Amino acid sequence: MAASHIFRIMFANQGKVYEVYARKVSHGELFGFIEVEDLVFGERSSVVLDPSEERIKGEFGGVKRTYLPLHSVLRIDEVKKQGVSKITALEGGGTVAQFPMPLYSVPPGEKK
Repeated sequence: MAASHIFRIMFANQGKVYEVYARKVSHGELFGFIEVEDLVFGERSSVVLDPSEERIKGEFGGVKRTYLPLHSVLRIDEVKKQGVSKITALEGGGTVAQFPMPLYSVPPGEKK
C-alpha cells in the first residue's frame, strides 16, 4: 500500500503566516508560483472549534487549487500526519518587508 503524502505549507500573506495542509504541491504552470491542490482540513467531531482553523476553512473553502507566489512561501514540509491549519501574526510586527529579488538572472556574457 502506498503511503499517503501530506504537505505542510507555510506562507506569508498581508502580515500573517498561514499554515495549511495539502496532498499535492508542485511548481505549477504559472512562472514564479507554487501550485497547491487538494487542501486538507481537520474534521472535528467535537463541539470545540479552533477559530483560526475556521478562518482558514472560510477563506479556502471551495478552492480546488491555489497558486502561491514563490517569494511568499516560507517552507514546505512533507509530514506523516496532518496538524491544525492556522493563521499567526508575522514576527517583527510586519514592519519589515522582504527585499524584492529577481526570480532568474541573466548568465554572465549574455545581453539583457
